Amino acid sequence: MYTILVAAIFGLSVGLFAWNLYKIFSEVPEEDRSYLDRPPGGFRLVWPLIRLVVYHVGPMLSMKYRLDTQAKLRRAGVDYSISPEQFFAGKLLAGLGFAGLGILVQGMMGYSSALMVILAAAGGFYYPEIWIKESIQRRHKEIFRALPFYLDIVTLSVEAGSNLTGAFTQAVQKAPDGPLKVEINRVLRDVRAGKPRAVALRTMAERIEMSAINSLVSSLIQAEKMGSSLGTILRAQADQRRTERFLAAEKLAMEAPVKLLGPLVMFIFPNTFIVLMFVILGKAVQQGVVTWPPLLWAMTWPG
Repeated sequence: MYTILVAAIFGLSVGLFAWNLYKIFSEVPEEDRSYLDRPPGGFRLVWPLIRLVVYHVGPMLSMKYRLDTQAKLRRAGVDYSISPEQFFAGKLLAGLGFAGLGILVQGMMGYSSALMVILAAAGGFYYPEIWIKESIQRRHKEIFRALPFYLDIVTLSVEAGSNLTGAFTQAVQKAPDGPLKVEINRVLRDVRAGKPRAVALRTMAERIEMSAINSLVSSLIQAEKMGSSLGTILRAQADQRRTERFLAAEKLAMEAPVKLLGPLVMFIFPNTFIVLMFVILGKAVQQGVVTWPPLLWAMTWPG
């Protein structure tokens, strides 16, 4: 009888907990994502929790934080995937997840430290910031690498008699997929919606925030105002971007030997010296130059 009563109380508690949990999640309004992209993979895993945190914590965020975060998301190309409130919710959940993982690891090791849990939570909270920074850098590299090819297509189209909008359309159709293609598609959508082409180009430059794109947009807008030949300017821009890409590759190639010094000094050189010293000491022992006690001392001295 006592066991049945305990089981009934436990089942009732679980049922009440599940019912309250359902009510908490059901209070969160549905989000219309018909015009939005899919969230990144890590956010999709905990998307219901992110929506719950946004519903309760999102209104507390300051306008300055929202604007700064929106600028970061725009540069990373995920501003149509997640909002600043959802990004902050992801940071909170990452902090809680890392803290829970730290507690679990400490429990498995039989060790307990509140400082380690706090450090794990802080690392998890700032991990999305590291991710967004790396996404921005990777996106800039892809745009920088693809820009000369796009400019070549636009130049050929303009010299063949097409206007700039038609040349951008040809570039989007012929060029491979990438972040630059997405940005040019946005420019074309803005132009079709009635936005002036100069404003659409400036908006693209503000989204990307790259010196190469800023230089290109300024040159195109200035050429349109002055009535200059777009073909000449586009060809000059393509040559300059290609030269910059070559110089960047040359710089990375020159930095490679310097970056290899660390692994060489820490891992390769010590092992090489150990092998050489073992051979030299072995020959010295065979010829009677070194006796066994000094050899043993030499072999055990590093420890």
